[in-house]
Amino acid sequence: MNPARLPCLERAGLEAWMVRLFDRIDENNLPWLAALAGECETEFGDTLVDLVPSYTTLLVVFDPFRMTPCDARQKLMTILARLEPADAGARGKQHSLPTWYDPRTGPDLQRVAELSGLSVNAVIDAHSVREYRVFALGFAPGFAFMGLLDSALTCPRLDTPRQQVPAGSVAIAGQQTAAYPAATPGGWNLIGRTPTRLFDRDRDGFSLLQVGDRVRFVPVDQATFEARGGDTTAVSQPGPERAR
Repeated sequence: MNPARLPCLERAGLEAWMVRLFDRIDENNLPWLAALAGECETEFGDTLVDLVPSYTTLLVVFDPFRMTPCDARQKLMTILARLEPADAGARGKQHSLPTWYDPRTGPDLQRVAELSGLSVNAVIDAHSVREYRVFALGFAPGFAFMGLLDSALTCPRLDTPRQQVPAGSVAIAGQQTAAYPAATPGGWNLIGRTPTRLFDRDRDGFSLLQVGDRVRFVPVDQATFEARGGDTTAVSQPGPERAR
C-alpha cells in the first residue's frame, strides 16, 4: 500500500477491527476502501460477518468462534501490505433522482440561501449541477451519505431537529447531502424532495443507493413530482428529538 496512506487498526470489540485508511473526507478515498472491502471478502471467506464502509474507514466484523482477533489483525496487515486502489470507474451505478425543490418540501431553502449568500435559485442550481458519490450508508436503512457539496452550500445542521422528516426529503449538512429513505426525526437542512423509493425490502440489496454509486439530483416541477408518486405532505416544525 502507498506509504502516504499508512493504515491504523483499531479494536472494535471482540469480533471486529476498524481499519482507518484516511483522516479526511475525499472522493479519492473510495477506490482504496473498495479495494480493501473486496480483498477482505476474498481473504476472510466465510469467517467474514460484515463490512461497514465509511468516509475514511472500513469496519471488518469476523466470526470470533472461527478466528481470533490476533489472526484477523494479521490477515488485515497482510492485505494492507499489498493493497492497490480499485479502478475508480469500475464500481458504482449511476442514479438520477428527480427532485422538487420548493419551500413546501424544502423549508430550509431560504436558510441555506441566507447562509450561503446566494439566491434560492442559485442554491438549487449549485446543488443539482453536481454528481455526488455515496460514501457510506447508516443512521437509517437506505440512508446514503453523499458528497461533496459545493463549498458555498456548506452549512450546519439545525440547532433543533424536526420530530419527523418525510420520506424522500433531500437535505444537506456540512459537506454532505442525502435523501431520507423513510419518515424519521432529522436535523439536516431540507431543500426538496424526491419521489424515488430509496429503500425497499423486496429489492435485491434493499437500498437503491450503495457505497461508490454516483448520484445526481434532477430538478422537476410539482406536476412531474406528483405524477411520479411524490408525497406533498407538509414538513413538521423542529422538535426535541436528537438531530442526525
